[in-house]
Amino acid sequence: MIAVLRQVPSFMFRPRRQPQRWLLAVLAVVAGLAHVPLIPPHLSEAPYMGVLFILLTIACLMLAGAATFRDSAAVYSTSAAVCGVAVIGYVATRLVPFPMLADEVGNWLEPLGLLAVPAETAVVVIAVRVLLRASRHSFPGAGPSSTI
Repeated sequence: MIAVLRQVPSFMFRPRRQPQRWLLAVLAVVAGLAHVPLIPPHLSEAPYMGVLFILLTIACLMLAGAATFRDSAAVYSTSAAVCGVAVIGYVATRLVPFPMLADEVGNWLEPLGLLAVPAETAVVVIAVRVLLRASRHSFPGAGPSSTI
């Protein structure tokens, strides 16, 4: 594991100190905590989804802490991936009947979903914007005024 981490470029772990990290952290906490009430019923109805909600909650809370204390490109990338997958999962369970969750199809107005999905989407948007802005400043000539 350490050997793999040594191969990752150091800029991935360098703190960005972006002011958006505070909003990203708050939204990640909201997204994570929105799933907590869903864990017990899903563990009994669809255990695989209950476990995924536990993992998502832990990941969101850890990412909120990481964004607060060391908002690196790795944190922004991981935040975008985790929350992006959560949004895709929500949409998928509303469109396709998942095992033991067929009653979720068409249930777009799930109250906790209405809280979690916008928070997760905002995390993705913030993370991608920070990463794109950082990439424009990282490469000479990159950015909107560059020519090819």
